[in-house]
Amino acid sequence: MGRRKLDGVLLLDKPVGPSSSAVLQAVKRLLNADKAGHAGTLDPLASGLLPLLFGESTKFAQFGLDAAKEYVAEVRLGAATDTGDAEGQVVERRPVEVDEKRLAEALDRFRGEITQVPPMYSALKKDGQPLYALARAGQTVEREARLVTIHEMEMVSRKEDLLRLRIRCSKGTYVRQLAADLGLALGTVAHLAALRRTAVAGLRLAQAVTLDDLQALGEAARLAWLLPPDRLLEHLPRVDLEAPQAGHFLNGRAVRLPGVAQGPVRVYQAGALLGVGESGPAGELQPARLIARA
Repeated sequence: MGRRKLDGVLLLDKPVGPSSSAVLQAVKRLLNADKAGHAGTLDPLASGLLPLLFGESTKFAQFGLDAAKEYVAEVRLGAATDTGDAEGQVVERRPVEVDEKRLAEALDRFRGEITQVPPMYSALKKDGQPLYALARAGQTVEREARLVTIHEMEMVSRKEDLLRLRIRCSKGTYVRQLAADLGLALGTVAHLAALRRTAVAGLRLAQAVTLDDLQALGEAARLAWLLPPDRLLEHLPRVDLEAPQAGHFLNGRAVRLPGVAQGPVRVYQAGALLGVGESGPAGELQPARLIARA
């Protein structure tokens, strides 16, 4: 049976255990879809919102990758692991003597723009080799610190040495490294005990379906979970073009559009998504990613 062309976004509540790629392939088979991708991986340890993209929606994956993400993270104080999370081996233990005042002060230090050294257990590459592969071989290499933004970080609960935090952060933020750095700031060590992603841009976990529930549904009910391609773009400003401008835009030509904020915008004509454009300082809207025309 041939694969079918589907266009849209499916919001999946990824379980702990499988990789994002494995979950994507499972859903792709369930929908018998031709082309699929996702808007940002979750580690096997992590669960939560994984936007799966089908057909034309895959063109907009980068806008999901670039968007702010929200997580609920459990941070275990007093123990550091070689991976920075609960899957690793404990390599150091320190006593925990942290009162509420000290904890509040430490959390405040990590809000806003901060520098973060990516962990060795990450997919970043050094001389073509993923850092996690080097780490598994017992190697440690120098990593350059990067600027990331912690938009929000608040305490949800604390049970002895286990902190539950809600974190809204920019792309490129490693929550496992944030956990480790927070532990050091508190005069101890720490690792990421659990992680659940609750939002990507304007998309929320409450809108998602679990893999088990999706598997239990019939074909029509599964397809009903497929949202329009522009759902991943709702955090971008919207621009509506008249027919002549839309024609130029779809043919790959810039259109004059003064007064539009600079940066990426989602572009429509007569209610239909045309794609994403980039608005520049001169008032010109350049096509960036276009929806294929039938």
